[in-house]
Amino acid sequence: MGEKVLAAVRTGPSKTELREFPMPEIREDSALLKMEGAGICGTDVRLYRTPPSNAPVIMGHENIGVIARAGREFVRRKGFKEGDLVFVEHYVMCGRCEWCHAGQYRHCENTDWRTNPEGIRYGYTSAERAPHLWGGFAQYVYLPWNAVVHRVPKGVSAELAGLVTPMANAVEWSLFDGGVGCGSSVLIQGPGQQGLSQTVICRQAGASLIVVTGTGKDRARLEVAKELGADYTIDVEAQDPLARIREITGGKGVDVVLDCTAGAGTIPILLGIEALKRKAGTIVVQGELKEFPNFPLERVTVKAITIKSARGHSHKACELALAQLASKRFALERVTTHRFALKDVDLAIKSVGGMGVPNVIHASLMPWQ
Repeated sequence: MGEKVLAAVRTGPSKTELREFPMPEIREDSALLKMEGAGICGTDVRLYRTPPSNAPVIMGHENIGVIARAGREFVRRKGFKEGDLVFVEHYVMCGRCEWCHAGQYRHCENTDWRTNPEGIRYGYTSAERAPHLWGGFAQYVYLPWNAVVHRVPKGVSAELAGLVTPMANAVEWSLFDGGVGCGSSVLIQGPGQQGLSQTVICRQAGASLIVVTGTGKDRARLEVAKELGADYTIDVEAQDPLARIREITGGKGVDVVLDCTAGAGTIPILLGIEALKRKAGTIVVQGELKEFPNFPLERVTVKAITIKSARGHSHKACELALAQLASKRFALERVTTHRFALKDVDLAIKSVGGMGVPNVIHASLMPWQ
């Protein structure tokens, strides 16, 4: 395998350089992942533009690869052997806290980069921390004993498996948090890879009405949304979205609102509050606005709205997402639109953010191209 590993390192806002790192020593309880593909999402776009720290970071948190080397104890604990194609979650749990024991390791302090400077999370942890390979924009990734690993089903390519993270988020947010099920009416705001994944999962769950909103530049994505199961799409720049939603629902409103927008400010939340049915609707939000001036709290309480925060995904959500990909029920190749080589990381991230190659929805970084 050689003595060096090539990786793309974020060195500052919108800056990347290729660097070589030493091949890590693989102990009995660890493994080495040979990367096959790393998905690029909206979070990467945001963290690339405005990094949360000055540390050099190998980004990439949607990681698919083959186990290239595995210690005996790793194989015994995890049940994976050399040659297996796997998906590695970006969370690296402690395995001891109340959240880990409850199976909710996404809340574990060991992987919370916001509050724990020593936290480990793929795509977020400093490349200065040995053994350095903490991100998927590299030829190899290091897997410690507490990495969370899933088997990729047979027949699912590495590129398609790159959709596991947005698909797992969709399962978590729409089904587990939003309660979408048979007969539900749903408003999905934003037709990016996350919104399109929500569309698939809501349709799979039996939603009777799915409305997806976007802007004029999202015309191609809104067409894909229709192909994946949306009943209606709305260009919020060309139509009054609230009036159109009321028209579609006969004035009743929707049961669940899923906010999958990026950088749209308070407008989607305000629209969601009004678009929900008269009483007891649910809105799931994933934005990180620092402040929300004049938030309509009275409107929320009068309508008995439940607001939930969308924060990652669980083990069960990932397994269901992998099964969904393996089913081939939906034309998800319409979402996996582009491939990029390791040397083109900068272009790849900017393209996902709408500033490079046109019409990118979900991009895969292929480190060996």
